This record gives sequence, C-alpha cells and structure tokens, in this order.
Amino acid sequence: MRMTGAQAVIASLEAEGVDTLFGYPGGQVIRIYDALYDSEIIKHVLVRHEQGAVHAADGYARATGNVGVVLVTSGPGATNTVTGIATAYMDSVPLVIITGQVPRAVIGTDAFQESDIVGITMPIVKHSYLLQSVDQLASTFREAFHIAKTGRPGPVLIDIPSDITVEDVVFQYPDDVNIPSYRPTYRGNAKQIRAAAERIAQARRPVFYVGGGAIASNAAAEVSQLANMLKIPVVTTLMSKGIMATDDSLNLGMVGMHGSKYANLTLNHADLIIASGARFSDRVTGNVKSFAPNADLIHIDIDPAEIGKIIDPQIPVVGDLKSVFASLIEIFAKSKKAPDTADWLAEVAAWRNRYPLYDKRLDPDNDVIVPEVSIQLLSRLIDAENTIVVTEVGQHQMWAAQFIDTERPRTFLSSGGAGTMGFGFPAAIGAAIGCPDKTVVCIAGDGSFQMNSQEMATAAIGNVPVKVVVLDNRALGMVRQWQKLFYKRRYSFTELADNPDFVKLADAYGWQGEQVTSASELAAAYKRMLDAQGPYLLDVCIPRDQSVFPMVAPGKGLSEVTGAIDSSAGAVRVGPEDSPEVATPEGAN
Repeated sequence: MRMTGAQAVIASLEAEGVDTLFGYPGGQVIRIYDALYDSEIIKHVLVRHEQGAVHAADGYARATGNVGVVLVTSGPGATNTVTGIATAYMDSVPLVIITGQVPRAVIGTDAFQESDIVGITMPIVKHSYLLQSVDQLASTFREAFHIAKTGRPGPVLIDIPSDITVEDVVFQYPDDVNIPSYRPTYRGNAKQIRAAAERIAQARRPVFYVGGGAIASNAAAEVSQLANMLKIPVVTTLMSKGIMATDDSLNLGMVGMHGSKYANLTLNHADLIIASGARFSDRVTGNVKSFAPNADLIHIDIDPAEIGKIIDPQIPVVGDLKSVFASLIEIFAKSKKAPDTADWLAEVAAWRNRYPLYDKRLDPDNDVIVPEVSIQLLSRLIDAENTIVVTEVGQHQMWAAQFIDTERPRTFLSSGGAGTMGFGFPAAIGAAIGCPDKTVVCIAGDGSFQMNSQEMATAAIGNVPVKVVVLDNRALGMVRQWQKLFYKRRYSFTELADNPDFVKLADAYGWQGEQVTSASELAAAYKRMLDAQGPYLLDVCIPRDQSVFPMVAPGKGLSEVTGAIDSSAGAVRVGPEDSPEVATPEGAN
C-alpha cells in the first residue's frame, strides 16, 4: 500500500498494536500528527509538557506490561524528554520515543529547533535510530519495539527528519525481526542452574534477594512457588514490591537504606543470597565492603553486564528469571531436596517481631497526622486487588514502600534508580489510562507534585480519575532530613513556606479537592477521595520535622541501622534520631 512517511509512522504503530500515544505536537512532527488525525485505533493523550509525556508512557508501561509510546517534536520538545528517558532506562521500562528532527539537508547547521537528540540520549537508551530513508521506516519501527520489550526492557528512540514524512513509500510491515547482534539469553545454562540448585539445597541461612527484573519477567508465580516450596525468606527492592503478597509470611519486604531492620539483618546474616533480577544498588547494599560478609552468592539476571558488576557471584546464571525459576522448581520437585531452614526462619521471625516498622505505642496523644499512620490507614481503605499505587520521590515514597500492602505485581509504581521528582503524578495518569478498571492513587510530596502539576489539566480534560494524596510538610523532606541528621540542621533552601493553596489549584483545574489537618478527619477524607468519580486531590498536612526510619546512612553497612523500633525495649527507636554525625558521611550525595 502506498502512503507518505507520516502515514507509515501511524501504520507502523497500529501494526504493533499500539492503542495509546502520549505526546505534544510541533513543527517537525506536524505531518505525523496530521496522519494521526485519521487513526481510529490510536488514542492520543495530549500532555502539557514533554517530560510528562514520557513519565505517563512509563506509568502506562509499568502498569500494563506493554510498550509505552511517546511522540514529540524536535529541539526543546526532544530535549524535554531526557529526564523521562533516563528514568525509564534506570528502571528497565520498555518505551519507544519518537522525536521529530529537522530535514536531512540541514542537520548539523544549527537549524531552528535542531538538537542532536540521538547523541544527547545515547547513554540512557537501550538503542536509538536516526532515520535516513523512508524505506527504512517500517523495519526500524519493528526493530525498535522488539528491542524495547525483549531481554532486559528499556527505552528506544527513533529520530525522524521531517522531510522523510513527506516522501512516498510502499508500506509493508515486517513479520519477523533479524538482528544478529542482539540475541538475549532466555534459557539459563543447565549446568549453572543445577549448580545453583545444589548450593541452595546445602544452605542453612538462605535468602532470595528479588529485584525489579522479576516484575519485568512476569515471574511472580514462580518466585512465590519456589520460595514457599523451599521455605526460604524473600527480601525485595523498591522496584519489586508486589512480587509477593505482603501477608505472605516469607515476604520480608523492602531491604536497604529505608528497609526494615529485620530484612536488613536477614540479608546481612545469610549464608547464601540468591540475587534474582537485582543489580545490587548502593541503596540496597549500603557499604558494599561490609555487605553480607558470610554469604555465597548466586546471581540470576537476563543482562550479563549486571553479573559481577558490583559483587562477584560464586554461581552466575544468565537467563530470564521466569525460565530459570521454572527450571529450579522442576529440579527441586524431582529431587525432593530442600534446605533445612527451620532454625533460620525462627530467627528471622524473632527479628521481625522485635523490630517492627512502626508501633502504635508511638502514636501521639494529640490529633497530629503521623505520616506512617496515615499511609497505614490509606492501605487499609484501598482495595489492594484493584488499586495501583504510584509514588513521587522523597520521604512519602519510602513511607509508601514501607506501609502500603500489595497483593500482586505492577500495582506499586515508583522511580527507583533515577529517583525522579515529578515522575509519580504523570505516571499515575498513564497507569490510569492503561488500566481503566483500576483505582489509581498517587502518593506525592508537596515538592515533587509541583514538578509536573501542570498535568492536572491532562487528567481533567481526559477525565482520568486519578487520586492524588499530597503529604504536605512544606519542605523538601528527604533532603531536609539529611540536613537535620548530617549537616547541623542547616536547612539550606529546603523549606517550602510559600506553597500554593493546593485545594484552590485543584479547583482551578476542575478537580475536586480538600485539605486535612487533623488525624481524626483523615479516614472520612480518604473515603470521599476514593469514592469520587473524577480526579481528586487530598492535601494532607503533616509536621515538617518528620524523618523516615529505619535508616542506613550513606557509607554505612546494613548492620548499622539507626531509628529502628525495638519493641522489646518498650517501642523505642534504636539509635538516636538526631545523629551525632556532623561531617558528610562517605558516599552522601
């Protein structure tokens, strides 16, 4: 079928099964937008900023498991996507970003709205293309989607000079992809898997350390089955929250800087760590020199570059986690062997009972809203089976990770590797568009929310019923906490005394909204928010001088936890809340 390059772009997206496109028009993509006008398949979501488009596509991809797609123009339109691309790259999220480019004849001349977006994004994409011919268009799109969603997922960029969109082409979309240099390993080496099974059977203090790769691999069933088959506890990262139900007794939850003391103790006292789709982030390991000193390591990952990057494993297994775990399940089912973990589980249970994340005896006598209690209350009120929780970045993010109960994967979305303020709200819009049968709640801070609050218009115009809970402490809370603990309380430009009236802002955008200042009013306000038909903002006022605990200070090991609750000592926090350290700790950033 003969068509223009612009029409071929839309036809390629339709051939890939794309139903939603997030974007913002401009001069170099105007012909593509003209072709999009005739599509009866693709829904276009007009955002208010290109960064919001990428974050929204990211949230769509994380919630649905499909590739998120973005269309923006050249120059500033393209460069505005960089933060969103970096966020997706760090968290292995499949995106295809289509950028307009100036005509081929003037590339390199500093033409109006020209930028070398391929060069700019090279370190933060899985692959990129600068189209040189309209004849390459269909095959390029086929390859781009294949690369984005296979192996370790990630963002792929296609830069299209505008003159290509005018040229005619006989459109034929390829059925197959043949990229000789790109062959992800899905089936792990059988010998290595058997070696891993033998070492697991011998362990006495084993632990599964599960990362976001388990979500990307859709391996939730296998993780839960293998852990319960072998009676091995599981610690998770921020990115793998939801891989097991919160109430599974083997699920110890988040580990690392703001993980529970019992999860950190479990990881650090293990004799075998089975790292599964995890990359040993510094926010997990703490001081890597003192990390799990007595443990052997099995590292399973589809990306061979991750294995040995931080810690050398005794048994490396390159392969897709779902496939490798299925093989391990088969081996243990046939052999009937399993590690003897009874004493280990009893020790872990004792730690769990002694060091809870929060104790009701710490509740204040007044009507002040305690952030930990407020998130626990929200968690009890939402339907975990049918709710997606998305967070911004900061203290509220860690409280959400600690206290929101999850039942299944892809229901807790957060920026992990990049820690991008401004991610959560547009990502929540994308998740709500991708999963219209789910309730989507965004937990934000007053600082993060203002990074992309203009996307309230996107939600209002599209009638996207996202619910935003702003934990409002009039501060950049996490940075202020570090200033409190490590910088002699020198609060340099972290206090937001002049925040807008968020309820009036909601009203200006056509949202419903209210403010809550007392704990006794919170439950009813949450219910009104969750029952509302359209988008809703709830401004929850919390004290400014709050800290997220437990905490492993940068440069410290997992055993050096401060602020953990010791229930055996009458629900007091272990370690001083106000650290005596005044010098910048090693690794602080």
